[in-house]
Amino acid sequence: MNALAGRAAQAVTSIRVRLAVALFVALLPVLLLGVAQSIFAFRAESDARRQGLELAAAHSAFSARTRIESAGVLLQTLGPGSVGLECAQRLADVRARLSGYANLIRFDSRGRVACAAATTPYDTQRGARPWFQSLRNGARMVVAAAPGAAYANEPAVLAAVRAGTPERFDGAMAAVLTLEDLKLETTSRIMPNGAEVALADSNGRIFAATDPLTFGPVAERWRREAKEDGSALWSGHDPRKQARTYSAAPLADGDVFVILSSPAPALLSWAWINPISRMLLPLLAFFLALATVLWVAERGVVRWIVYLQRVAAIYARGRFTVRPLQAERAPPEIRELAATLDAMAGTIVTRDASLMDSLAEKDALMREIHHRVKNNLQIITSLLNMQQRALADPAAKAAMNDTRQRITALAQIYRALYQGPDLKRVDLRPFLEELTAQLLANDMTTSPLVRTEVHADPLVIDPDRLAPIALFAVEAITNAQKHAFGPNGGTLVVGFHVRGEEAELSISDDGPGAADSLGGGVGRTLMTAFARQLRGKVSFESQAPRGLTVRLIFPTPQVMAPAA
Repeated sequence: MNALAGRAAQAVTSIRVRLAVALFVALLPVLLLGVAQSIFAFRAESDARRQGLELAAAHSAFSARTRIESAGVLLQTLGPGSVGLECAQRLADVRARLSGYANLIRFDSRGRVACAAATTPYDTQRGARPWFQSLRNGARMVVAAAPGAAYANEPAVLAAVRAGTPERFDGAMAAVLTLEDLKLETTSRIMPNGAEVALADSNGRIFAATDPLTFGPVAERWRREAKEDGSALWSGHDPRKQARTYSAAPLADGDVFVILSSPAPALLSWAWINPISRMLLPLLAFFLALATVLWVAERGVVRWIVYLQRVAAIYARGRFTVRPLQAERAPPEIRELAATLDAMAGTIVTRDASLMDSLAEKDALMREIHHRVKNNLQIITSLLNMQQRALADPAAKAAMNDTRQRITALAQIYRALYQGPDLKRVDLRPFLEELTAQLLANDMTTSPLVRTEVHADPLVIDPDRLAPIALFAVEAITNAQKHAFGPNGGTLVVGFHVRGEEAELSISDDGPGAADSLGGGVGRTLMTAFARQLRGKVSFESQAPRGLTVRLIFPTPQVMAPAA
């Protein structure tokens, strides 16, 4: 888990990630500026569309109001002459010359049709209609939101003027204006396709529409906004559940309103595509620039760094013969770095050769020193041997022999060092075999009669630990030679075993001697001192039916494979 976490952290902090983050931060202001401009453009276009719709509604209301006022002027002009036998023909001629009028009608004071340019529906309650009563009560002109009858075969509005004098009411002149004529205003370039027009009364009820299915339930607040602000704008759904945008403007004294209905912009319409494209272009430019810079950085920098990293890893494994030849195609800075690595490898090779020569000289010098020390110890052994022959006292000769045996063990250590492959470590198993054989060979009176067995585990140790082990073995073997073996000889078993954190050196004989025979002599004192030096403990165990085992248990030195 720790390795995985380390690799993940290394990947996060790699040069690729850092370069990508730096480029992202550097290009982020450009992206944010483009997105902000797109948002502002989208809002500006939405506001312009709303303003255009409100303007179109106001313009349509103004056009309708102008047409109605023109109709009123026309009706007032026709009023004095709209009586007699030629009344209907005259009205028909006027209707034919002027577009936008479905009918021109002359009503008498009771609301009956005096003459008309076209067929007029029969209405027995016309004289009692609110619009007719308004004219009777002195209103100069009214626009009938609810005339009470259908005066045209298409959506239309009825505009009427009072006939007669202020003191006398002689009826009314009415003009039926078609909404199709008003719809022509919706084809302006500021209006979207599919716009429809309708007329609503002061209660919000639509009483005439070019397409009733494009007008859904009318919001309540628009009438107040239209009266106060001159226009109102809201969104909704028509009876076909299609989203539409509505705009309203007052037509006549706040009692009649013109309402425009246009389809809400679809997701793929230009009203959406245009601002979205403005936002996508900065995003596309941002990611294109980021990808381009990352690709250039990858090809021009990162891959060469990775290549030099592989070369450096090969150098770390000790192979300095590899040269970064591929870096010749890299940028100048990378080539200079590769040349520096190559020069460094050459310097290391030269230095290693010099160090190897120095080490070889050092090894030769150390071998010569060990050899000379061993020779000097052998000279001392020879001198002690000569001195031993000149002595007549058995005790003195025994003491001299013990000293000679100890010096022989030390000389054996130095001989093992300079003859072995490693000047700092010695394999304990062959050392014990040779030391035992040499100790027994020095005592010609007993060695031919003593059978030896050496059982040792392999262990490579340094001379500092080998010396007390060797001297302990010398004392134990010498003690067996003195006390265990008689004229008939015997068996000497030397064992060394490594058991985990502890090692054991045991020297056993089958003589009649016992632990008490050692007493408090120099040999036992020395063996105890050597055990203490190794931070171990020594024991003397009698064997059944006879024999003695000297056992040394101490912490196992660092186990190393024998040098080849």
